[in-house]
Amino acid sequence: MLQELDGMLGVGLAAIFGLMIGSFLNVVIYRLPRMMELQWEREAAAITNHSMATPNLATDTFNLVTPRSRCGKCGHAVAWYENIPVVSYIFLRGRCSACGVHISLRYPAVELLGAALAAYCAHRWGLSLAGVAWFGFCAVLLTLALIDLDTTLLPDDLTLPLLWGGLIASALHWTVVPLADAIWGAVGGYLSLWSVYWAFKLLTGKEGMGYGDFKLLAALGAWFGWHALVPVVLASSLIGAVVGIGMKLTKHLQEGQPIPFGPFLAGAGFVALFFGPQSLLKAIGL
Repeated sequence: MLQELDGMLGVGLAAIFGLMIGSFLNVVIYRLPRMMELQWEREAAAITNHSMATPNLATDTFNLVTPRSRCGKCGHAVAWYENIPVVSYIFLRGRCSACGVHISLRYPAVELLGAALAAYCAHRWGLSLAGVAWFGFCAVLLTLALIDLDTTLLPDDLTLPLLWGGLIASALHWTVVPLADAIWGAVGGYLSLWSVYWAFKLLTGKEGMGYGDFKLLAALGAWFGWHALVPVVLASSLIGAVVGIGMKLTKHLQEGQPIPFGPFLAGAGFVALFFGPQSLLKAIGL
């Protein structure tokens, strides 16, 4: 009974921690792409010797900490008590306290997903380094999926640490994947989509995907091993095809409009985590 209580307490504490991390992930999802764009503008300005005015910012510093979170419409600075995960959203009834503009439901949704993923990892691996590592995997994968969905970008600042994290976790036996399988998973993941990219470009003269997709699949290969690559690619392609057809039929997809592949890779990665890579093959009838 005490052991079960300790387990429930650990899962509950992990869920609270996940809520806080989910709140931070919202910041990363929104700010990291804009940080990248500002950096590109600074580099372009340096090359052309033109000055660059930082748009819509009260300070030249823009990172994950500074400036404080503000309402996108009226500029109201969010107070600490308006930034409590989920609770503040409910208390504010999903609206800015200053101007009343609607706050996206995505913010509490990401916080709740963070709590659910942390609770899952604590339940499966306990309050251990392996559990922390897999929660880190989940948090980064969720962040990458939403950034790619919003911007069609998969930042190196996230894909590369995710890749190295998988190799390190394997080396430290935080995953059951042998290090050799993790290394070849990373290599095979990158080269497989890299080959598809160049074959498509040579045949059509167009780019079918970005380099971030190569790095994301390499990261999944590092975490799950080379044997998971075929199930992950097949499942993500099937999910992408179904979503694409659905968007086409509902007229939400215009001719020539790109569809980011990262969210489909991330979805297949989560399925591989929850059910095992081989379940992906069974799910698609192979």
